[in-house]
Order: sequence, then C-alpha cells, then structure tokens
Amino acid sequence: MRKTVIISLSIIVFLAGAVGSFIYFKSRQKPKEIPKPLLKYTFENLKNTKFPESKITFGEKIDETNDYVSQIFYFEVPEKPDSLNFLKISGLANIPKGEGNYPVIVMFRGYIPKETYKPGAGTQPSAKVLAKNGFITLAPDFLGYGESASPSATLFEDRFQTYVTALTLLSSISSLKNIGADIAKIGIWGHSNGGHIALSTLAISGVNYPTVLWAPVSKPFPYSILFYTDETDDHGKAIRKSLAIFEKDYDSELFSPANYHNWIKAPIQIHQGTADEEVLPFWTDELVNTLKEDNIDVSYFKYPRADHNLLPSGWNDAVLREIEFFKEEL
Repeated sequence: MRKTVIISLSIIVFLAGAVGSFIYFKSRQKPKEIPKPLLKYTFENLKNTKFPESKITFGEKIDETNDYVSQIFYFEVPEKPDSLNFLKISGLANIPKGEGNYPVIVMFRGYIPKETYKPGAGTQPSAKVLAKNGFITLAPDFLGYGESASPSATLFEDRFQTYVTALTLLSSISSLKNIGADIAKIGIWGHSNGGHIALSTLAISGVNYPTVLWAPVSKPFPYSILFYTDETDDHGKAIRKSLAIFEKDYDSELFSPANYHNWIKAPIQIHQGTADEEVLPFWTDELVNTLKEDNIDVSYFKYPRADHNLLPSGWNDAVLREIEFFKEEL
C-alpha cells in the first residue's frame, strides 16, 4: 500500500513538473506574427517608396481634330509598392498638334461601373478643352479598366493600388519629351474619387503639382467608402464584413489621406456644386478650411444648383477657371 502511494505521488510530481515546464517554455515563445502585407500601403511607407519611371507608349488613335489628337497610351506599374512584377495600365491621352513645349495634366476620374466604362470617361470633356488650350492630358484607366491588367483580389488593396498607378505615371512624364511635353510643368486634375486619389498623391509625393479638384471625395478612410455602400447590390454588407477584418489587423488611420493633408506642397483650386448629392458640399467646405489651416494655397468656387458634374450652372465657368489656373501656375 505504502509503495503504491509513493509511486502515485511520484507520478503526480512528474506530471506537475512536466506541465510546469511546458507552460514555462510556452510562455517564453514569441507569439506567431500575423502577416500584414497591406502595411506597405500606409502613407508613411508610400512616402518612403521610390516609384519607378516607366516608358509611356502610344497605341490606337481614337479621335483627331484641328487642335489635338486623342490616343490610347500604355505604361507599367509595380504590382505592389516593392514588387519587381509589373502590370500594364492603359489610358487616354490628348496631344496638341504642332511643335511646342506643352505642360502635362494628369487626370484622375471618379468611380464609373466597369460595364459602361470606356477610356476617357469622366475626364474627356475637360481634357478636350485643355488640349485645345495647349496642354497634354493623360487619363489612366486604372487596373481592371480599359486594357489594363486586373487589380488585386483583396478589396482594399485594389483601392490602394490606385495610388501606385498615379505616382508611377507622374514619375514617368519624362518619357514624353519626344511629343513636345514640357516635363518640368506637370499638373493634376481630379474629380470625385479622382479627387481623393489626387489629394493622396499630393501628400505622398510632397511635390508641387498645381492641382484642380472637382467635388473631391475628402472624408477620412474608411468613411469615404462606407458612405457609398447603399449603392451596392447587397447594401454594403460585404464591404462592412471586409472592413471589420481589415481593422482587426490594421490601424485605418494610417491609410487615411485626411490625416496627411499637411504634407501637401502644391496650390489647389477646388470647385463644388451646391446641389451635389454624391460629395456633400459641407465635406468640401471642411476640406478647404483644413487645407487653409495647414497654410496650403487654396482657391474655392461654389456653383449654386450645380450637381456632382457641375451641371447645369457651373461647368463652363469651372473649365475657364482651371485653364487660367494652370496657365498661371505652370
């Protein structure tokens, strides 16, 4: 009996020691790190990324007038900020006729459904007028549109890839010397979500690209996405689910351009319709106040009864003002 008790106690002591050792060594192990591939898209990390210069080439001629030629163009962008794998991007260029040193305006459109999209949609009406007035315009299609490669299948990464596209295109303007571009004179034009891309690009690059914005989406990420979720078939259910997963792993503040407006070094001209239901006028009022607080040179024009496209009462005045702005600043 006594021998049995001693054996049982020995087993208990051994097991207790083993469990204790397991807990001790387990506690000293480093927790397994969760991969966070999207961290490369934070504004801080993008600011420290060198975007490559791509060769801009030209394809099919879409239109020709006495003043300019409209032509498809192509360039390549890194699949990810640090990637050696490159993806094709297409877009629409407008090139003035005749010899000259033409400033270049890079144009970023707002959201357009892929089913109805064609190159130049959202930018071409203004681009034509700019081209008539001696500006080369470049409007990238972005990944997934036109003849461009497919974007990332990750919901938010495809959004962040638009910054990579924009910054790579701006780094590639030097390849336009042979068509009469003045590569020292580069401006930006953005409408709606293209305004969001423009503001992000200005902050990340820190370069003095004189910029015109029409009704820019300026609310902080991710509200800038959530506001529009009622327009999706599932009323935003999938987006909200993906966002919940994203915010478990990432601090969304690090991806929001609204936190980095003070990095902007360029003059900005902003146009807003008071009847706009896509970008609420008070958003733009708040943006202008914030930019002015950051000592950014801003001029602001509001158009009574004008909608998201500055119709019916603002379009002509806005175009005339942007031409004057670019001629003064470039």
